[in-house]
Amino acid sequence: MSDNLNYKGYSQAQHGESDEILVRTSKGTACGEYLRRYWQPVALSSEVEDVPGLIKVLGEELVLFRDKAGRYGLVHKQCPHRRASMEFGVCETHGIRCCYHGWLFDIDGSILEVPGQPDKIADLVKTKTTLGAYPVKEFRGLIFAYLGPIEDMPEFPVYDTLEIEAQTLVPYRADYNCNWLQVLDAILDPIHTSFLHSRMSRAQFSEGMGEIGELLFYEREMSFLGLNLRRVGDNIWVRVNELVLPNYTQAGAAFSADGTRPIYYGRTAFSRWVVPVDDETTTAFAWAIFGERADPHEYNTPEGPELIEQGERMDRSYSERQRFPGDAEAVEGMGRIADQKMEHLVPSDKAIILYRRKLRKLCRDLEAGIKPDHVTGIWQNPIPTYGGDTVLHIPADAADDSSRLIDTGEKVMQIQFDAEALTGAERDQSVIDALKLLESGFIT
Repeated sequence: MSDNLNYKGYSQAQHGESDEILVRTSKGTACGEYLRRYWQPVALSSEVEDVPGLIKVLGEELVLFRDKAGRYGLVHKQCPHRRASMEFGVCETHGIRCCYHGWLFDIDGSILEVPGQPDKIADLVKTKTTLGAYPVKEFRGLIFAYLGPIEDMPEFPVYDTLEIEAQTLVPYRADYNCNWLQVLDAILDPIHTSFLHSRMSRAQFSEGMGEIGELLFYEREMSFLGLNLRRVGDNIWVRVNELVLPNYTQAGAAFSADGTRPIYYGRTAFSRWVVPVDDETTTAFAWAIFGERADPHEYNTPEGPELIEQGERMDRSYSERQRFPGDAEAVEGMGRIADQKMEHLVPSDKAIILYRRKLRKLCRDLEAGIKPDHVTGIWQNPIPTYGGDTVLHIPADAADDSSRLIDTGEKVMQIQFDAEALTGAERDQSVIDALKLLESGFIT
């Protein structure tokens, strides 16, 4: 009997409570209201056809369309007249017409025509009634919407990595059958790359990512950074994962960086928003980025964005998913809504702890009437970001190489922080010049 004393299956609970303030995102919830204060991608431009499309975002069923003048609109599903669904509406030269009685709505929801009614009644309806609508913006193949109070609508942010010349941005979407928070958390967990994507089944990304290295974490005014500092021969590889509040993420190259060759200020290979569809489903809307400072153009294939997104193709058999799990298997395996209060967090989860703490505070602040900040309130477009790879030729310190890794990582980030007020080629050159001085030993 003594051999069985460590078995705890009967006495140990399998399920517990979720972090309710963070996992609930429908209208009126604390986190749902917070996320609505930011521009969110809701579709790929290529998904918008000549007929309206029914979508769901943050728990709301909405209808997305493009009228014949080329303007995008996002409106409530039900017509305010007799509640027919606008998904069956007709896209007109100006706006969308309800299929049931022909009421015509502009992209802002205002009523343009009320056919079949006396002019006096039609004019009264136009002044008293609207179709709920949200502002929409198309940007480089993604459709964004602002779902918050119109008086609080922020400037649309453009991140610096999207403005780099001689690169190709490929829009994509990845759908997950689970809550948004467990999808988002992975970006702040740099150590999972060494295991899930390298050691557990096969090398899904470049060789070298299996090295665990040292970890560094930063909490900044509007972002969180998770660094994995790897020793690869005589090189130090500084890889930076980034989360910009509330749900925008970046990371370094998936395939071109392996720590074996010098990289001076490599940038992100994907720019991505993790958007709640509802509390149990999530969509990542993103660009896979190909170019000299991202991933090679040879990976710009139909399956390339899926590999960059999660290490494996999304649509696979159950047997393949078991043998070669990627991010989808890891996060969906937690359940449709993970029970975060059952987790046992450790030091490598520091950035996750910091982010969740910050997110809770921001949600509670908004409930108390304190409006959240926006990156466009701090920086002018393009917004400076940090996700990417740097590889420097710095031989090992036989006495204490862990300290050398950490010291190098801190210096690499400080170089980027010092140049964040610069933009474009000027910022690039400033960072690259300083990195080469660090590599040569002129920065100590």
